[in-house]
Amino acid sequence: MTLLTFLLGLALGIGVGLWLQHRTKQQLKQTLELLPANSTSNSFPLESRLRGAIVQANQQRLVLEDQLNTIQSLFQVAPVGYLQVDEDNHLIWCNQQARQLLQIDRWEPGQIRLLLEVVRSYELDQLIEKTRKQQQSTSQEWVFHPACMDGAAMSEVRSLTVRAYGWPLANGQVGVFLENRQPLIELSESRNQWVSDLAHELRTPLTSIRLVAEALQGRVNPPESRWVNQLLQEINRLIDLIQNWLELSHLEQDPNKSLTYKSLDLNTLIQSAWQRLEPLAEQKQLHLAYRGPDTLPIKADESRLIQVFLNLLDNSIKHSPPQGLIRVEVTTPTQADPTEKVLMQIDIIDEGAGFSGNDLPRVFERLYRGDASRYRQPTSENVTTLGRSSGSGLGLAIVQQIVQAHGGTVNAKNHPETGGAWLQIQLPCN
Repeated sequence: MTLLTFLLGLALGIGVGLWLQHRTKQQLKQTLELLPANSTSNSFPLESRLRGAIVQANQQRLVLEDQLNTIQSLFQVAPVGYLQVDEDNHLIWCNQQARQLLQIDRWEPGQIRLLLEVVRSYELDQLIEKTRKQQQSTSQEWVFHPACMDGAAMSEVRSLTVRAYGWPLANGQVGVFLENRQPLIELSESRNQWVSDLAHELRTPLTSIRLVAEALQGRVNPPESRWVNQLLQEINRLIDLIQNWLELSHLEQDPNKSLTYKSLDLNTLIQSAWQRLEPLAEQKQLHLAYRGPDTLPIKADESRLIQVFLNLLDNSIKHSPPQGLIRVEVTTPTQADPTEKVLMQIDIIDEGAGFSGNDLPRVFERLYRGDASRYRQPTSENVTTLGRSSGSGLGLAIVQQIVQAHGGTVNAKNHPETGGAWLQIQLPCN
């Protein structure tokens, strides 16, 4: 009986051992299937093949680690900042430029902390979420205000204009490139201030020269008098250019102080601007087609808003073909959310050549003059009396500043039907 029990136990032990060996081999096969097919030869035993695969995997890991270190070293010396977050917005890694730009001092490599704990920026969080949601590259520019815990050092903390570019990565991660725009902003402001100071100094001597030219106008006989008339036109053009530049600078510095609000009717303003330009439109047999409410109350600065329509309609007249049509369409969308601001939309569309693709992003820049087919050229001697620039490249820049001062926006594009310029203005309703 004892011998029988021993034999049964031995058989059971051998069976369990064989089963464990079989299961181990199956697990080894499954492990090998995860490795590259050509990593090991099938003629070797499973244990040897597994050891060879582990050696090869370690070699590949070392290669990948070396590549990762190389990439991180490149990012460290890159002229832009870079940071990377995981699917839960934990900061995984950032280079030295990002640490300096965002003043990240409570994080060390290897730590996993929420980005919000080390960088207090709603715009940066919004960019990351937008990139992760849309799964495409996004960009955003904002003024970054660094957090400061030391009250004594608060006066030394400077805000920076930052532009960030988000890029979606695998497993919900997001990489963000950061660009410090503050030096460019300061350079642009310095340049504008320098030109404004120069323009202010030039205004007085140019006025004196104009007075001399006006005095000569009645004392010089033809044909020499035409030179005096041409001189006076050029002097007036320079004075208008300087006045428009100073006006634009004043709008940028104190937009609210430059406006005098009162209740107006938008349709009346548009028609008033067109009537002042109608003599120019009749020379090319152009007509205005208005579509919108007969009366639309708006609270705005009358002279500034008329200046906007004068600039835009004058541009349309200059670049429209003879016997063409200039469309002005006004729409007021219904208010879906009582807490949101309702905006009226004003579309000014002509049938001209439109803007070139290179000009569109820059049409509102100061002194920018793009495609020669859309250069602003004076069409008559009384054009400068309307308070607009003639070929200076400041007209659309002034339009943008006036619209923004009213709390609105203006965009330029080409209309898909007419192929002409399409200026789209949005202004708050009353």
